[in-house]
Amino acid sequence: TVLFNWVGLKNFAKILNFNDAVGSTFWSVLGWTLVWAVAATFTNYIFGMILAMVINRKGTRCKGVWRSIFMLSAAVPQFVSLLLMRTIFSQNGIVNTLLLNHHIIDNAIPFWSNATIARIMVIVINIWIGIPFTIMQVTGILQSIPEDIYEAAKVDGANAWQTFRYITLPLLKPMTLFVIITSIISYLQAYVQILIMTEGGPGTATYLASYIIYDEAFVKYNFGYASALSFVLFVITAVFTWLSFRVSGTED
Repeated sequence: TVLFNWVGLKNFAKILNFNDAVGSTFWSVLGWTLVWAVAATFTNYIFGMILAMVINRKGTRCKGVWRSIFMLSAAVPQFVSLLLMRTIFSQNGIVNTLLLNHHIIDNAIPFWSNATIARIMVIVINIWIGIPFTIMQVTGILQSIPEDIYEAAKVDGANAWQTFRYITLPLLKPMTLFVIITSIISYLQAYVQILIMTEGGPGTATYLASYIIYDEAFVKYNFGYASALSFVLFVITAVFTWLSFRVSGTED
């Protein structure tokens, strides 16, 4: 009985063959995975940073209440939030039902059956999931900045933009670089969000690289090809990790 056959680099050749159905699908999926990772990271960080700054500023009242509100999505298990969002935006969900009943639209919006809309939806919904953690991270840095620095800048006539650009942003930079790079790496390896919301659909439109690896290994039992795909994803992740050290100046 032959337990296994040595195939050498055939699986890697299959990945690099753009004319092969599986190879072309993987590169299409990898392109979307990179878009997803970058878009999810920057939307979460930018909106989270803005909200953290608004909540942390002097004139904001009931800061603890606002932080608690935004932390509700973090307190609820992620799969529950994602299943809820999937139901709300389904073909017969509350959003389409309300829009149809108020005659705002004539036909239900294909949130999960249109490739472009589905991709936008998973990025937008991920903002709700990820923003609370960004708020916590940025708030910690903001609260460590001495108030005297801002008072001195105000005395010198600095406006809000100049204060942000020359004081807040430089002090946030070390943490910003770390959060952005680690978030991109994390999203490159993610697949649970997509599995719960769209199951990769419509078709393979919202497949992520890690999702297709899972599908090849544990659904199609094509372990050799899944291992090759895993190695490619590992190399890409390793490059981002190296870049994180390079940019932060800690590569030594």
